[in-house]
Amino acid sequence: MMSAVSSLVPARFLTIIAHLVIVITIFWSRENNVKACLPLDFTQEQYDNEDQKLVVALAVTLGLFAIELAGFFSGVSMFNSSQGLLSTGVHASASVALLFFLFEQWECDIYWWILSICSVLPAFVEILLFIAVFGLKKKPL
Repeated sequence: MMSAVSSLVPARFLTIIAHLVIVITIFWSRENNVKACLPLDFTQEQYDNEDQKLVVALAVTLGLFAIELAGFFSGVSMFNSSQGLLSTGVHASASVALLFFLFEQWECDIYWWILSICSVLPAFVEILLFIAVFGLKKKPL
């Protein structure tokens, strides 16, 4: 039987990957979400502007995934139970919220809220752990 801390590792990995898959899915099929951000009689210029904003938000999310996965796979935060719990919680929440964003065609501004809470927060903590482990020479726990 796995302990609570050791079961956090696969749970964290699976929630990060679920969140990543949904972000990639939104990236591939963002047309309807972009249209949901526009008035009914929109111009091509308005469409291109909203599309560009969403692409930037999705690209930032992918960059934050890279930071978090680097910390996870390098072992800096793999067995850190606080980061594991935070990461699992926010990525599971992001997965649910982004499914609603995708299927209910929520407005694009909501994506920025989901990004800031569910991607920036764990990536910021990951950066702090990188500083603690590599800068302050603390043991990765």
